[in-house]
Amino acid sequence: MANLKSSKKDLRRIAKRRVRNQATKSALKTYVKKVRAAASVATPDAETVQKALLTATSALDKASQRGIIHKNQAARRKSRVAKAANKAAAAVTAA
Repeated sequence: MANLKSSKKDLRRIAKRRVRNQATKSALKTYVKKVRAAASVATPDAETVQKALLTATSALDKASQRGIIHKNQAARRKSRVAKAANKAAAAVTAA
């Protein structure tokens, strides 16, 4: 246990940040799942998929800028989710 006043304050700050970061990471996972769910429907709606993709991409960029996730991780996730969205868009165009 911390003895110094500043160390105790640091522990409080760390706990507060941890809760905030976990909430943000959970939200990121939810946004990505929404894109994948919209893209994996039998007949995906291009507008719904695009809207979900835009939301997920924006959230990933913000998390990256705030240091919650690494910029390479954000880029990788955006790339993979965009690939799924493009695949759904191609299926709509082909059908």
